[in-house]
Amino acid sequence: MKIYFTLDPRPDLKEPLVSEFPEIDFTFHKQLDESELADTDVLVTYGEDLNDHHIELSEQLKWIFVVSAGIEKMPAQKIAERGILVSNVRGIHKKPMAESIIAHILSLKRALPFVYKNQQNCEWNKKARLSELNGSTALIIGPGAIGAEIGRLLQAFEVYTIGLNRSGQPAPFMNETYRIDELKEQLPKAEIIISMLPSTKETKNLLSYEDFKLMRKDAIFMNFGRGDLVSLGELVRVLEDELIFHMVLDVYEVEPLPADHKLWKFDNVTVSPHFSSHSSRYVERSLEIFKPSLKKWLSGDHDVENKMDILRGY
Repeated sequence: MKIYFTLDPRPDLKEPLVSEFPEIDFTFHKQLDESELADTDVLVTYGEDLNDHHIELSEQLKWIFVVSAGIEKMPAQKIAERGILVSNVRGIHKKPMAESIIAHILSLKRALPFVYKNQQNCEWNKKARLSELNGSTALIIGPGAIGAEIGRLLQAFEVYTIGLNRSGQPAPFMNETYRIDELKEQLPKAEIIISMLPSTKETKNLLSYEDFKLMRKDAIFMNFGRGDLVSLGELVRVLEDELIFHMVLDVYEVEPLPADHKLWKFDNVTVSPHFSSHSSRYVERSLEIFKPSLKKWLSGDHDVENKMDILRGY
């Protein structure tokens, strides 16, 4: 059996993997090489490097392990037609992403951008807008594994957490949980609104200018899920009209965000380059999911962890 990685883990991660599965023919590259696909049984990839042609070349391919949570850029229809199993690393992002989100919130609440700017200008200035995270309310749209970790950390700061999911069933570390179709009723309640939603037909352009009008004037809106939740045009309108206090964006409808885009010019937005999940431990945590799944696969059990419906996108 051949397992082809279109990424090249560090030696301290790669060598134990090869030793643990001596019966496997592992191939590691820093990027996809089409000549390796024909005899590949299992493909380990970030997903964005695949297209329809690659699936056609992969005549023996049975399983794609995606070292990412999102699969929206993969050739879903072609993969589904072939009946190829897809699983991902859902859940490994929760620690670094939750830390990034908490860091951004505390930075804004305690006026750290103001501090950094003053330091650069050698200016002693105490006229900052300071507030507390303690005692506020956060609305988490999509309280899955990452959302639950955000909720856990927020509750440590005595933040009241409200979750929105498809079912309305209770979610971990949420004080209340509602259905996502109750969004408009919940938006006015929160000082902090965090979207962790995946990209699906239902979530595309879910938020509009009118939804931002329902938010509090002192609200912080954060999108760390997928960029097609709200169009760039709508975001610009919201910022121009100062409907809310601040936005923190890690994902965008178009990536990379063009250098001449209006979004860069506003003071009431933080533009993060879609790297909140990055960590020196990213591949390490991915392999912690891959190894047990591979053992299952080799024993004939294809009910691997984080098995996905490629056409649904999750």
